[in-house]
Amino acid sequence: MNLQDIKDLMNQFDDSTVREFNLRSGNFEMYLSKNEESFKATPIVPLPAQLSAEEVAAIAPAQEGTAVAVAEAPVATSEAEGEIISSPIVGTVYLSPAPDQPAFVTVGNAVSATDTLCIVEAMKMMNEIPAGVDGVITEIFAANEQVVGIGDPLFRIK
Repeated sequence: MNLQDIKDLMNQFDDSTVREFNLRSGNFEMYLSKNEESFKATPIVPLPAQLSAEEVAAIAPAQEGTAVAVAEAPVATSEAEGEIISSPIVGTVYLSPAPDQPAFVTVGNAVSATDTLCIVEAMKMMNEIPAGVDGVITEIFAANEQVVGIGDPLFRIK
C-alpha cells in the first residue's frame, strides 16, 4: 500500500458514514475512528518501511478528528488461556440476532463448535461467526455494533 492509497482510503472513510475502520494486510495495519472515544485503547497504524517520516507526517493531518499513531511492532496480545475467535472480515459486530433479542452468548456460556457467537455485517451481508471449538466463553472482546477488522479478537473460549 503506497502513500496515495492510504490518502485515498482516508478520504473515502471521511466521506462515509462508517465510524471506525481497521485494515490489516500482512504487517500493515491502519485504524481510523471518527468517534470521540474509540473502542480501541490505542489506534495503531504500522506503516511500511518505504514511507519516510515526511510521508507519515503528510498522512496524519489529512483527516482532522481521525486518530493516527505509528508503531514499530504489533501490539502484544494477552497470554490468557483459551482459543481466540477472531473476525474473518471487516464489518460491524452484532452480538444478538436482533436489537430486541438477547445476545447469542454471554461470558460463562458453554458452546459447541457449530454455535453462532455473533454476526458480522459486511456490505449488507450478515455473516454468522461460529465458535469453531467446543468450550466456555471466558471473554467477549467486541462491543455490540463495534466495527472490527480482519483478525480482531471477538471472543475467548476455554
